[in-house]
Amino acid sequence: MAAEKWLFPVLSAVFLSTLLFLSALSGFFASTSSSATSASSKPLIISPSTTSSSLPSFAYYISGIRGDGPRILRLLLAVYHPRNHYLLHLASDASDGERSDLARAVRSRIPSARMFGNVDVLGKPDAATFMGSSVLASMLHAAAVMLRLGGRWDWFITLSAADYPLVSQDDMFHAFSSAPRETNFIDHTSDIGWKDYHRVQPIVVDPGIYLARRVQIFHATERRPTPESFKFFTGSPWVILSRPFVEFCILGWDNLPRTLLLYFTNALIPEESYFHSVACNSQGFQNTTVNSDLRYMVWDNPPGMEPHFLNVSDYDEMVQSSAPFARQFHMDEPVLRKIDSEILRRGYNHVAPGPGAPVV
Repeated sequence: MAAEKWLFPVLSAVFLSTLLFLSALSGFFASTSSSATSASSKPLIISPSTTSSSLPSFAYYISGIRGDGPRILRLLLAVYHPRNHYLLHLASDASDGERSDLARAVRSRIPSARMFGNVDVLGKPDAATFMGSSVLASMLHAAAVMLRLGGRWDWFITLSAADYPLVSQDDMFHAFSSAPRETNFIDHTSDIGWKDYHRVQPIVVDPGIYLARRVQIFHATERRPTPESFKFFTGSPWVILSRPFVEFCILGWDNLPRTLLLYFTNALIPEESYFHSVACNSQGFQNTTVNSDLRYMVWDNPPGMEPHFLNVSDYDEMVQSSAPFARQFHMDEPVLRKIDSEILRRGYNHVAPGPGAPVV
């Protein structure tokens, strides 16, 4: 395939330094629900045994807000593969009709999803208050649902409706097959700088936790000191988490995940710090992190709240970055069609072709 001539060096570049680091660590690491469904009747499945030589699989959590159904569907088509599992979430500000429309569209556009039973639409949505803890709660909810649904997967990947892949799923399998399954890709730092006063010390309340309607967070008049019982880490809210780490955060046989969750309930943008702080303060996981979110983004200097919206003028740099994902994009941005045709080899309204992923 023509794409193979350049995809292989691209993937080699993006993961070369990562895999060198991972190899150094390897000695240390001793319902077909294209409809809104509830997972309550399915048993909890804990890590199925996998070997580093076997091809991995991924659990994708794709989230959006009101009006994002078409974008979520397009992203799903771009990352769909029968080996993987997918949970689609339209936040509580979207209507039940939007969720039903998304479920019907999945059934219509991806018939193989009905055969493999690997796409679910979350039927009981969560709030997604900007800068509030409800966003973190929805991520943990999604992780718990993925565990309860069972199935074999090795990494939990968070994507929003504004994201898009820059490599095919078959190339993702190949690249991640050499990585220890305990590895967590989390962009993080303990050098919090200005965030200490503006992000760490403020006390906020997210009304999305207890109100049905969507409202903004509100701030307490008092501040709280920087934590001393654990070290505060911050970074990108977009993560790729190993299944063992997801189980640790959800099942919590150590009290650290629960303790930190209580703290971050009243923190600003906790999804930028929760997983980072849990991993880096846990003796069992602090040496499993790779300091990258594997995303291509363009920021102002100093960075603002959100990265730039990408377009065709960013295409060459996106490809040269060798990142497997990029964000953020406007709906139906023309560069997405270019990515579909030149990288994913995907036709309009079709899944990307590849071994085990038949063209619909």
